[in-house]
Amino acid sequence: MSSTKTFLITGVSTGLGRAFACAALAAGHRVVGTVRTPADARAFEALAGDAHARILDVTDHDAVETVVAETERDLGPIDVLVANAGYGHEGLFEESSMDDLRRQFEVNVFGTVAVIKAVLPHMRERRSGHVIAVTSMGGLVTMPGLSFYHGSKFAVEGILETLGKEVAGFGIHVTAVEPGSFRTDWSGRSMIRAPRVIADYDELFEPLRARRVHGRGQQPGDPDKAAAAVLRIVAADQPPTRLLLGTDALRLVQAGRDAFERDMLAWAELSASTDFDDVSRPA
Repeated sequence: MSSTKTFLITGVSTGLGRAFACAALAAGHRVVGTVRTPADARAFEALAGDAHARILDVTDHDAVETVVAETERDLGPIDVLVANAGYGHEGLFEESSMDDLRRQFEVNVFGTVAVIKAVLPHMRERRSGHVIAVTSMGGLVTMPGLSFYHGSKFAVEGILETLGKEVAGFGIHVTAVEPGSFRTDWSGRSMIRAPRVIADYDELFEPLRARRVHGRGQQPGDPDKAAAAVLRIVAADQPPTRLLLGTDALRLVQAGRDAFERDMLAWAELSASTDFDDVSRPA
């Protein structure tokens, strides 16, 4: 059986999506990459290897269905989906609008789900495939000023974990990839920033915003090494349900889990007190 696979990767113009695509192409795989403009499409197809660009806005769900159907028809079965397209909304909860929230979920959640739903029936029929979605360490831990972004990534995490349990019997693997801080333009062109209007939050938030703005290009994560890690799990017989990328992701997620466990244990007696009195409890 050939080890060469067909990848569909959304958002390959820049950042991690571009790194994933380049690594897959260098390894000899076919890559269908989605972009937003004709110029980006030309640039992608100029890469060395079996590269095929498709112009796609993941919020156009009919177009998503069309791209997937045409790929399956013209280029063959999609073996690996990497749902990577998305962006960050930076803004304090009280300063961010409901429209901001809708746009964040439309791309990060609904767009991701639409792509997975378009690919999944084909994988199910073949009883094989690997669905990978790029969430974030921000889908497991939080920090001030990113509440809408965190909400979108937490949502995708829950959807993916559930999906993995539903399709495991069909030979389909589902993995959430959770990067930490990588040297991409996530905090630049891939981030929308809400304007500051409430002075009460200045002391908390202004240093955080300044660190994100001035920290670009100094993040610890190497996109090429992230791409190599993703190719390793694609080749694995039993890939993980979750893959954290970066030492900062490991550190911050572990700290978050420790804090959750402390709260859970500190209030365990109260938690257990809410059952009916006649409910038997494990010894």
